[in-house]
Amino acid sequence: MPYRRQMRYSIIVPVYNRPDEVDELLDSLTRQTYGDFEVIIVEDGSQTPCREVCGRYSGRLTLAYYEKPNSGPGQSRNYGAERARGEYLIILDSDVVLPEGYLMAVDSELKAMPCDAFGGADASHPSFTPVQKAISYSMTSFFTTGGIRGGKKKLDRFYPRSYNMGIRRDVYMSLGGFSRMRFGEDIDFSYRIIEAGHSSRLFPEAWVWHKRRTDLRKFFRQVYNSGIARINLTKRHPGTLKAVHLLPAVFTVGVMALVLTSAVGRVLMEYDDINRWYWLCAAPWLPILLYSALIFTDSTVQNRSPKIGFISVAAAFVQLIGYGCGFLEAWWKRCIRGKDEFQAFEKNFYK
Repeated sequence: MPYRRQMRYSIIVPVYNRPDEVDELLDSLTRQTYGDFEVIIVEDGSQTPCREVCGRYSGRLTLAYYEKPNSGPGQSRNYGAERARGEYLIILDSDVVLPEGYLMAVDSELKAMPCDAFGGADASHPSFTPVQKAISYSMTSFFTTGGIRGGKKKLDRFYPRSYNMGIRRDVYMSLGGFSRMRFGEDIDFSYRIIEAGHSSRLFPEAWVWHKRRTDLRKFFRQVYNSGIARINLTKRHPGTLKAVHLLPAVFTVGVMALVLTSAVGRVLMEYDDINRWYWLCAAPWLPILLYSALIFTDSTVQNRSPKIGFISVAAAFVQLIGYGCGFLEAWWKRCIRGKDEFQAFEKNFYK
């Protein structure tokens, strides 16, 4: 067997039917100002593989391409980790693009203050579509997520996410890598890293451009699954459910209650005095309109675009209601009906 020298970093990317995204990611890796790294692409049972794309970079990057049957992103990352030779493993999603100083920022942070695990924030690139920028806003804004994904330093522990996560290879292997969870597996892994006593830090300068979903329908499915994952994570890691995780469900129930109240008022207007019940029909829309105005104004200022501000209103409602619906479904199935994780969502994730 030929000698394979150890490298500083192994970048592992699971891929499912996204050759164009892989092309952009690999192109950004050729522009890094730090060079001691390898790239491992794991094709997770794709119908549209990226083998040809990877072949175009074989002479420009130290790159390994593997194909395997579909098993989800977590198990695909484990597959790549078993074949990696880096001291540190860097896990990226296929829909990210790296600024040229990304790896240099990671290496500088580790030399200044070593840690077992790390991660960085994600941001929107100027070339992204208005929908992608609106989704990026909704995922990072204080008014939608409490700013928990905005990449700011916090006083509590930092839990890296799989779109931009690094970990010492020996720690990864000792913990067994990612679990079989199909959604929320990165948060589960982060919890296990901290629970095992390992250190984790946010690297503020090691951020990535994250393309997100390309339309609101796909975005709804993504956040719906995230809501399901939150309950599954709470079952696996008691005590991790925070007040901020409950807000989308509260928002969803609140919006449904307001719309239902308005509908009742509209019916009463049909069968009784219009002026008497007009307030019941109109008043419930006031908090919804005020929240929409807040999102529109904040996003418009941040993105310098009223168009993106308008789409951000839709993205915010899709995110909060999608997550809230998934959360409530999982709460009903897992906490009320007592189903386990695989029984409750076998049709969704484990078919």
